[in-house]
Amino acid sequence: MNLAVWIERNGHRWPDRPAIAVGDDVHADWATCAATVAAVAGGLRSRHGLEPGDRVAIVMRNRPEYIEALFAIWSAGLVAVPVNARLHRDEIAHIAQHSGARLMIVDDEHVTDTAPLVDDIDSLDALVVAPGAEWDVLVHSDPITLVDRAPTDAAWLFYTSGTTGRPKGATLSHRNLLMMSLSYFADIDPIDPDDAVLLAAPISHGAGLYGLPHVARGAVSVIPASGGVDGEEIASLLSRWSGVSFFAAPTMVKRLTNDPAILGSDLTGLKTIIYGGAPMYLADLTDALDVFGPKLAQIYGQGETPMTITALSKTDHADRDHPRWNERVQSVGATRTDVEVRVVDDDGNALPAGEVGEIVVRGDVVMSGYWEQPEATADAIRDGWLHTGDVGSFDADGYLTLRDRSKDLIISGGMNIYPREVEEALLRHDAVTAVAVVGRPDPDWGEAVIAFVVLTDPDSATSVEELDEVCLTHIARYKRPKAYRFVESLPTNNYGKVLKRELREQLVHEA
Repeated sequence: MNLAVWIERNGHRWPDRPAIAVGDDVHADWATCAATVAAVAGGLRSRHGLEPGDRVAIVMRNRPEYIEALFAIWSAGLVAVPVNARLHRDEIAHIAQHSGARLMIVDDEHVTDTAPLVDDIDSLDALVVAPGAEWDVLVHSDPITLVDRAPTDAAWLFYTSGTTGRPKGATLSHRNLLMMSLSYFADIDPIDPDDAVLLAAPISHGAGLYGLPHVARGAVSVIPASGGVDGEEIASLLSRWSGVSFFAAPTMVKRLTNDPAILGSDLTGLKTIIYGGAPMYLADLTDALDVFGPKLAQIYGQGETPMTITALSKTDHADRDHPRWNERVQSVGATRTDVEVRVVDDDGNALPAGEVGEIVVRGDVVMSGYWEQPEATADAIRDGWLHTGDVGSFDADGYLTLRDRSKDLIISGGMNIYPREVEEALLRHDAVTAVAVVGRPDPDWGEAVIAFVVLTDPDSATSVEELDEVCLTHIARYKRPKAYRFVESLPTNNYGKVLKRELREQLVHEA
């Protein structure tokens, strides 16, 4: 099955219904959207000589052309590589090179960083700026019929950071994304063609993934004109569109909860806020429920099993009379319809309720593996089970609570940050001899990045500004430490491994 068939079907079934909108304005109805997708697919094949299975990277902020490009790539039998538009140019280059991308579709904002890659990366043949002259040529190319794809064929390479600091491409097939979409209907919400999905978070991540079930059912995809999360704008959009759902990090939910424009608006157009990607503090969740009503649903998932491990339903959130409501809403919910989830010990044996172990998952939504990384794949998928690296426990009712993250992942503002990549950037500074990065709980961002730094010369005049500069030169701005601690040495065990637990405890004592 080729997921782009959804666009083709919608073009026949609901030709005059809105497909993509920017703010209040309709960018394309389904007939126009289907025609654009078929034409761009034809241009990708005829003008750029791409063959089924070739990879095409997308580096854009949210805009209508992003959606058109994504489905055109699939329609042509190609593999999409959506890249986080906030990444540093070196990180974008690594993903393009590692994926073997033949073509890159970018917006104006990313031309300067990406244009040199055509000469630097052997596989990369061309750059298309959308909107732009070359994009217009694609839009007016001769359309092609949908290219047949097997369910197991790759559709989306979802690049997610690894403990080594280098992103790994989780290979998501058409079947994986189909199962994710069907699971949305089963566990989150049914969707009606009169509904809308608000793409306020990056399409390259959760918002884009959860946009797919809405496309499947003919709902309109609405991109905020501001390109971000603005309370006044969202309040206005809730009066323009009906049945609005959107994916948001907990920090976004908190921001909207306290926004005066939201507090004073009519929220009847809101259907569901799906939150995930970081912990939601109980006080913040209670405040959000007071403002939005029982319209919140939580999901727990990873790029390797896209957005689909457990869910805490709107009904769970609304059931405040339940004797264990506080505990339940601090969990990540119950197992999704399309997967099996276990908590296991170090030997892979399933543990009973109440016991803490690693969370493993299997099902047709789980990736086939990491792109061109067989060793990493073998480490992550064992005996058919994806080992998430997260630690948690089930209660007697089947609700899963996360206890820790064995991979030291930091989630700040809904974005994944792995300490190793920040540490490697800081170690590029000549004055830094050792560094350890940990997360500290933060009421606004979920977690803040804190760097413990050992200088070669403790009496040197190395400044925070210098360390910030070396980070900004090599990694994305949002990964930069929020604070630094200059220390004489880092705590280690007998094997020389840094004891980050002790560093976290130091931060707790400082609070």
